[in-house]
Amino acid sequence: MERTKFILDENEMPTSWYNIAADLPEPLPPERHPATKEPTRLPPPLFAEAINDQEFSTQRYIDIPEEVLSVYRLWRPTPLYRAHRLEKALDTPARIFYKYEGTSPAGSHKPNTAVAQAYYNKKEGIKRLSTETGAGQWGSALALGCMLFGLECKVYMVKVSYYQKPYRRIMMETWGAKVVPSPSMDTEVGRRILKENPDSPGSLGIAISEAIEDAAVHDDTHYSIGSVANHVLLHQTVIGLEAKKQMEKAGYYPDIIVGCIGGGSNFAGMFLPFVKDKIEKRKPGLRIICAEPQAAPSLTKGVHAWDYGDEAGLAPILKMYTLGHTFMPPPVHAGGLRYHGMAPIISHLYKLGFVEARAEYQIPVFEAGIKFARTEGIIPAPEPSHAIKVVIDEANACKQAGQSKTILLTLSGHGNFDMGAFDEYLSGKLQDYEYPAEKVKEALSHLPQVPE
Repeated sequence: MERTKFILDENEMPTSWYNIAADLPEPLPPERHPATKEPTRLPPPLFAEAINDQEFSTQRYIDIPEEVLSVYRLWRPTPLYRAHRLEKALDTPARIFYKYEGTSPAGSHKPNTAVAQAYYNKKEGIKRLSTETGAGQWGSALALGCMLFGLECKVYMVKVSYYQKPYRRIMMETWGAKVVPSPSMDTEVGRRILKENPDSPGSLGIAISEAIEDAAVHDDTHYSIGSVANHVLLHQTVIGLEAKKQMEKAGYYPDIIVGCIGGGSNFAGMFLPFVKDKIEKRKPGLRIICAEPQAAPSLTKGVHAWDYGDEAGLAPILKMYTLGHTFMPPPVHAGGLRYHGMAPIISHLYKLGFVEARAEYQIPVFEAGIKFARTEGIIPAPEPSHAIKVVIDEANACKQAGQSKTILLTLSGHGNFDMGAFDEYLSGKLQDYEYPAEKVKEALSHLPQVPE
């Protein structure tokens, strides 16, 4: 049985991004300045002005520049598949579809925003971008975007992933980026942390601090972020806008949409154009399920509070579900999900009851990824394998209940650079991690005191 592929022509590709801020039932809490803790329209002067405008915009649709569209056309629109083989293996009456973002040059959804950010910075005369990366997918995407628009790129890669995923580093360097393991000796933040803990495995919070410091001390440099921020989620909505058209071609509307979350950009990019239908009560029964790791369970075990986006407190203070900015996650292989907080937009929708969340253990996640690879042929990255685990659970629930529901999966990238992780699973060396409640409590004790 072949899988069915639903594709769009280039002229069907979205020409605008969708901005959920126009349709939220309650507005987002304002961002706070990291020093004054007062509401601020602008974060510290780290981003291009056009990106700042998008961060705080309430305009429903924002035009995608033609220069960005021309790059998108290298791989977009991305395919939507009906997972017939997985359905057959599960013997489920559920219909499973997946939107595959692994066809981009970087192998994930991340170039959707990296290309846009590189374009806006180039247009404003910036010469260099600094950023962080966890598993390396975001760093790879920004290295690609910077190469395409003629910018220098400095990537602070979380140390444990730097050594777990050397080919991601090589990919970045092939596109011209300079990559260092974080914490590094290149910044004051990195030097301080290494002095306190020479064996620190690093975290996204630390790497963000290093990248922000780098941008702050170089006049020709802006900071670039690959998740969490409103403008990043905005750029990713090309995923969901395309998927809506493709699901119409397939003749179905999803009952359940599933994706993985770390900072939240890939899944938000999928579900935001759909959650609009739920907010407006056109599809009140739609379920949106966020899958996160037990090792970094920000939605399921965090608190909805004001917190810094980084370890050193240089980033804006956001109202989000958080484990505390000093959170130090264990070195699980889903490096892209090892972040202490959740995007304010997803946090807001979760608090209002429009989305659900589940935390999954690492070993069953890899079991699900292997099952997907052995049925659909695509080896998924560890991050979206969390979502595959939830999809399989929901498909099995459909079988038990005798229900024929339509499930839509966001497959955010391939796992071709994650063979070390799959080797650990296949050789029986992989271990499950659950972040201890006492460590969550300790990290939450360092939250900033912000007046409401």
